[in-house]
Amino acid sequence: MSVHPRVVHMRRESITALPLYYSGHLHKKQTKDKTFKKFFTELRGSTLFFYKNDQEDTYIEKLDLNQVKSMEKSSTHLTLSLDTDEVKLKHEIPSQLKLLPGQMLKLQEFLNQERRKNCPQPRPPLPPRPPFLQLGEGSSSTDQELPECFYGVNRQEAVQMLQANPENGDIIIRPSTVGNDYALTLRQMTPSGPAIKNFKVTSTDSGLVIKLDTAVTVPSLHAVLEYFMEKTEHRLKPYVVSTYDTHLEPSSFDPKDTSVSSSSTKNVPKAQVAPLQRAKTEEEVQPPPLDQDRVYMIPDDATPENPTVKPATLNDELRHAVKQRRQAIYDAAEGEEQSRYERHISDRQTPSSSVQWINKTQ
Repeated sequence: MSVHPRVVHMRRESITALPLYYSGHLHKKQTKDKTFKKFFTELRGSTLFFYKNDQEDTYIEKLDLNQVKSMEKSSTHLTLSLDTDEVKLKHEIPSQLKLLPGQMLKLQEFLNQERRKNCPQPRPPLPPRPPFLQLGEGSSSTDQELPECFYGVNRQEAVQMLQANPENGDIIIRPSTVGNDYALTLRQMTPSGPAIKNFKVTSTDSGLVIKLDTAVTVPSLHAVLEYFMEKTEHRLKPYVVSTYDTHLEPSSFDPKDTSVSSSSTKNVPKAQVAPLQRAKTEEEVQPPPLDQDRVYMIPDDATPENPTVKPATLNDELRHAVKQRRQAIYDAAEGEEQSRYERHISDRQTPSSSVQWINKTQ
């Protein structure tokens, strides 16, 4: 029994979860195949799904067109080159077949839709670069980088850094408070002591201008640093924070002097814990003896405080109860025997008296 094409279409759509663009018979041949094999093919999204026939709802092979590296078209077939294989596709079209204008528009619409879906999103444009950082014909890639002594600090912070750590360097390049300009702060030794000086560096279309008595134009911040180092005969160096220590102080600790360690040792107080006091007993408690007669024994701790009272055992109570019960039975039996005896005596005496009375009457 054949399944309705609409049911087959709905099952394929639920399995693949992709929109259908085209369906029809297609011949496929891989590298391992000797001849072309005929399949019923559907183009869903950017993937070709191959079925045995148009009644099957589960595909047996699929080909992702996004993995195609190159494509070669010939008069008889289409060759798709993948990373690990090569696939040839062939479609038999009658020579007299022509698509209607509506069909051509529909194919073009599907093609544009798939291109828009797979098109990468454009990246936002990068901000414009400053003119003095643009590469010229004779500039190198290192000119784009900031100097190692560049810090995003203000004037007061730069002065504090130079005064607090003079061993790190003498020159700091920092951003200025005016637009895209820069400033240079240096610490220089004078006969009267260390002096702090600040210089302004402005940005122009032709480069960076150092504001001196005679303005000096340089192409980059590296050139600004090099200019000041040359003018000070390299007595000043860039301010660079080192990640390693450079000064080693002699140790004042002598390992041979043990008196220091012994005297400086702290005496840690020890915890004082009282020993556990066990209660003294007059006599050691002995285990109860093994009773051969299976007589109930009263525990020692259950002994009454009054020594005149003797503890009663279960055996004595049972014996006393049995004795009383036996005595009651004996008494009852003896009384019954006595009454029976008396009745017997009375029965024997009654006929003789009657005989005597008869004799007297005669």
